[in-house]
Amino acid sequence: MAAASSLELDPPPGFLADRIALFDRLKSKYDAELASKTSQPIKVTLPDGRIMEGESWKSTPYDIACMISKGLADNCVVAKVNGDLWDLDRTFEGDATLELMKFDDKEGEQVFWHSSAHMLGEAMERHYGGCLCYGPPIKDGFFYDMHLSDRTVSQGDYDYLNTLVKNISKEKQPFVRLEMTKEDLLEMFKYNEFKCRIIRERVTTPTTTVYRCGPLIDLCRGPHVRHTGKVKAIEVTKNSSSLWEGKAEAESLQRIYGISFPDSKQLKEYKHFQAEAAKRDHRKIGRDQELFFFHELSPGSCFFFPKGAHIYNTLVDFIRTEYRVRGFQEVISPNIYNCKLFETSGHWGHYQKNIYHFDVEKETYGLKPMNCPGHCLMFGSRARSFRELPLRYADFGVLHRNEISGALSGLTRVRRFQQDDAHIFCTVEQIEEEMKGCFAFLKHVYGVFGFTFDLFLSTRPDEFLGDAAVWDRAEAQLKKSLTEFVGDQWKLNPGDGAFYGPKIDIILKDALRREHQCATIQMDFQLPERFNLTYQGSGDDAEKRPVIIHRAILGSVERMIAVLTENYGGKWPFWLSPRQITVVPVSVPFNEYALKVAQRCKNEGFCAEADVDSDTMNKKVRNAQLAQFNYILVVGQKELENGTVNVRTRDQEVHGEFSLEDFVKRCKLLQSSRSSTDSFTQE
Repeated sequence: MAAASSLELDPPPGFLADRIALFDRLKSKYDAELASKTSQPIKVTLPDGRIMEGESWKSTPYDIACMISKGLADNCVVAKVNGDLWDLDRTFEGDATLELMKFDDKEGEQVFWHSSAHMLGEAMERHYGGCLCYGPPIKDGFFYDMHLSDRTVSQGDYDYLNTLVKNISKEKQPFVRLEMTKEDLLEMFKYNEFKCRIIRERVTTPTTTVYRCGPLIDLCRGPHVRHTGKVKAIEVTKNSSSLWEGKAEAESLQRIYGISFPDSKQLKEYKHFQAEAAKRDHRKIGRDQELFFFHELSPGSCFFFPKGAHIYNTLVDFIRTEYRVRGFQEVISPNIYNCKLFETSGHWGHYQKNIYHFDVEKETYGLKPMNCPGHCLMFGSRARSFRELPLRYADFGVLHRNEISGALSGLTRVRRFQQDDAHIFCTVEQIEEEMKGCFAFLKHVYGVFGFTFDLFLSTRPDEFLGDAAVWDRAEAQLKKSLTEFVGDQWKLNPGDGAFYGPKIDIILKDALRREHQCATIQMDFQLPERFNLTYQGSGDDAEKRPVIIHRAILGSVERMIAVLTENYGGKWPFWLSPRQITVVPVSVPFNEYALKVAQRCKNEGFCAEADVDSDTMNKKVRNAQLAQFNYILVVGQKELENGTVNVRTRDQEVHGEFSLEDFVKRCKLLQSSRSSTDSFTQE
């Protein structure tokens, strides 16, 4: 074990030398085989149609990039050869298409962070010893898990790790790829039970690859950057405990997170961004503004205080208002079902671990994790006619999902939540029009919040229900609908569909340009089959299957509140605000008038208070601004005599004197407009 003050172990772990010796022996053999291959002239086709000349088993994507521009070559992170991600220094095997990807490409970013995870893994082995487990890129950086039997990671270790990864960067260690047999892999990683489990349980081919950088050799499909010097700015960000493969009964691991960029300026910008994001953390704002909290006696289930409940209910009311004009009918369905329902729907086979279930009178029952199976029962409760379609059921019912404790994160990942969940039962001929309606609904709601968004089509996963031909048909329909909505401004997300159908994922961007997935639109031909749902067609006696469109705009109301809290930074627009108005008397004699004004505002449906404490007027105004009241009404002798209020804002704007009637009228207009700005000017 490393001493608390050691940069790295001395002597180093014995497995390092053994691992390198085996690698070097096998790599020499591979290099000899490569040198013996007959090289042939090849053609490499670029995205613009240009054709570059090369040689098989000799030329690399980096060579081709250098033929175009040395600067381009050095700015590339990774290549795509014939559509597959490919190391820049890996040789071509024949004629190929070539794409060159930089850090600002999403796939390039993920490869860059994956390589950075290997650098962190090397530092961890040199500092702690231990057994490395998984080290993937993630949405915002990367992490590496390590099993340590006699030590835990602390923030005091960060300086050592940061020093090591910076040294690793300076050394420009090449990333070297090598294909190995399972037998050789088990020999190489015999010191690490976790890697051996991966090899035995996850590697289903006779061979797979490892990558080496410096003394680190890791089981990995790759690809990677050319060398560690490409990662010019890298830093440890946090640490936590984790569980092997997320299993509650498995070994406890130590997880270390990091972030990296191609240059130090980007890291500096990232730190500034993170500092701003920390100020907007919904958990902090929720606590400071007394909106909500969590308790260890009900982990993953939020307690909403009155002001938090106001925001929650206002969002739900907003969607309910839209439902009325868009032809949705709200329903109420049970929370507890016999699990035979989930067997019928297919959720029991694919989702059982996330369903809270228990025995009742020798039968297994479960809390519903989603509404669709119950809505299928409602649709199938009687004979249906084509004249009833489309039938749009909406449900705000409470849902429960058994998320592992380590995955819980404020309001963004909870166990108890509600969705603006809806299921549209329609004919095949109605799909196109219903999809247009879903997109229009989405555009309107996100427009109110000021969100922009990107669209992704997630297609058939490896484990899916139903016939592949039916899936192809559904995916084709969604592609057509997306193209009609945004042209070619959507992206494919292969293999990430739900097990019962393809889906459109909507990734919104907030005020800090962070991405969040909330809304979803999913096509489903499977549940109507599994529940034997039919409707009577027109003009004949034939029964037909409806199609189900699953859709949610807010998604989880809890998650949307987290996103909005951070998007607004706690400065809620008037229509959503739980602190819309406070009345401040200039002195004690005007307390009664202040209370009267506040009550009038309450009677008109606004969130209003009067501050009649003993503080000075200036102190009360300042407190109201800090508490993010949208409007602060100052009242004194003049206002009492005239039946007026003097209006100012949390941003220190003074709008002046208004009659109480005029003020109420303006607030009603502002509330009904759902404006994201609190515009309050004299007309």
